[in-house]
Amino acid sequence: MDPNTYLAIVNPAAGRGRARSLLGPVVDRLRAAGLQIDIRETSRSSQAADLARAAWNEGYRKFISGGGDGTSFEVVNGLFPLTNNSQPATLGFLPFGTGNSFLRDFTNRGSDYSTNQAIESLIAGRARKCDVLRLRHKDGVLYYINILSIGFSADVATLRSRRFSKWGEAGYQAAIFLCLARFRRRPFPLGADDDQNIDRRDCLFLTFNNSKFTGGTMMIAPTADTNDGLIEYVRWGPIGRLGLIRNLPGLYDGTHIQHPLAEVRKVRRVDFHLDAPVDVMIDGEVITLDCQTLDVLPGALTIVV
Repeated sequence: MDPNTYLAIVNPAAGRGRARSLLGPVVDRLRAAGLQIDIRETSRSSQAADLARAAWNEGYRKFISGGGDGTSFEVVNGLFPLTNNSQPATLGFLPFGTGNSFLRDFTNRGSDYSTNQAIESLIAGRARKCDVLRLRHKDGVLYYINILSIGFSADVATLRSRRFSKWGEAGYQAAIFLCLARFRRRPFPLGADDDQNIDRRDCLFLTFNNSKFTGGTMMIAPTADTNDGLIEYVRWGPIGRLGLIRNLPGLYDGTHIQHPLAEVRKVRRVDFHLDAPVDVMIDGEVITLDCQTLDVLPGALTIVV
């Protein structure tokens, strides 16, 4: 296996099927520029993780995720914990998905990360280190590079996934307003780093971020850095329904963290003390988990952006 060969793992259904039509011309441009590209397509959920794991065992060390945040999440979970400091993995991206939240960190002012930018980055080899966050839960371990959310933000993602998955950005808006109608504020007991006491206060949502954006354009963690070795922990306390409506624009420009009920911490570890499994949103995927601990693997992944 040539160590310089990229394996592109592509979800052809990403972006409401546009990935299938974009893939051929994009790969032709990359190959014309001298990159060696192999391709494997997914045909079912979670297959990207299986393909990445099998490819690693075949000797591939460079990968391209062709899809959205969910495809990247699967590829990362196929590579970890196989990859390590002595055998690092490189991951590039072809943003064929509808959200591509993680990639917005690498554009001006959080604009869309374009396919052309991805191609240019791969050709130029614009690589940098990226932290990987590791969530241990009752049934196993998950790895992510974007965001883990619990509470209102996870409720929105869950509703959007189950009822509005084909609506794109409008689906997020619809889910937000339906969740506003239900509006649950509740405790999610946890401790971070060297906290002496478990935080059992009611809150609207908690997010544990590696990068700034979620839901396509929401800047939940405006000061997050993908290579600082830290988890950006954002907590919004029990704001009222009307207060949240008034402050919704702040979720898109990051000014929500200036609200008196908002808190931002940079931590290395979180210990959950939940009484039962909860719905979480992790890199665009909605899962019900019994969360236990969260920590960070500093600079564990090389990304091309």
